[in-house]
Amino acid sequence: MNGVHDMGGMQGFGPVRPEADEPLFHAPWERQALAMTVAMGACGQWNIDISRSARESLPPAQYLSSSYYAIWLAGLEKLMLARGMVSATELQTGGAETPPLGGVRTLNGPQTASALAKGSASTRDIDVPPRFAVGQRVRARQMHPVSHTRLPRYVRGHTGTVERIHGAHVFPDTRVSRPLPPFVDEAHWLYTVVFDGHDLWGSGASAGLLVSVDAWEPYLEAVEAAP
Repeated sequence: MNGVHDMGGMQGFGPVRPEADEPLFHAPWERQALAMTVAMGACGQWNIDISRSARESLPPAQYLSSSYYAIWLAGLEKLMLARGMVSATELQTGGAETPPLGGVRTLNGPQTASALAKGSASTRDIDVPPRFAVGQRVRARQMHPVSHTRLPRYVRGHTGTVERIHGAHVFPDTRVSRPLPPFVDEAHWLYTVVFDGHDLWGSGASAGLLVSVDAWEPYLEAVEAAP
């Protein structure tokens, strides 16, 4: 979606200014928000793309006025509310009022380390060859999907060069189309495409700036060679 989160190249936000010696967490609650989000990811009621989509679809005023982990927490609350895992009153009071929702997986303490180490692979086998090759010129499609996408708005319509082929991976755009399991598991080839910074940002871009974007095959189209 063309959400407020996709702010690369947007005017008015100013430069990115990294914080010197930035800590992993700025407050104890941020550590807890991350832990809760990871733990709830094991419940099986959504996948990582649905989780990202929930955060991206927060109201613009809420998104822009929230810190990084506040957005994570708000996205988690939205997912749990939509699935009847918690009520608005329970979120407000912090106390349970109804029995837990049945059929939900839980991640117990002793399982945490092994579950995190194992992860969840996004690679898939695919029976069609990649459409594009390393070194080939491609154009990012000019698209404005109504749902989740991982193609940044600032590269759409611009031409770049395929630098690497990563294999076939689960396609985020269709993985959000079914909100409950079993989830859509459509896969497409994934590429790293390099764009010239001057093409994206104009003459104000730093000399020699290159921008690398990982893009699924449906995001790209071939560029015809000049006659």
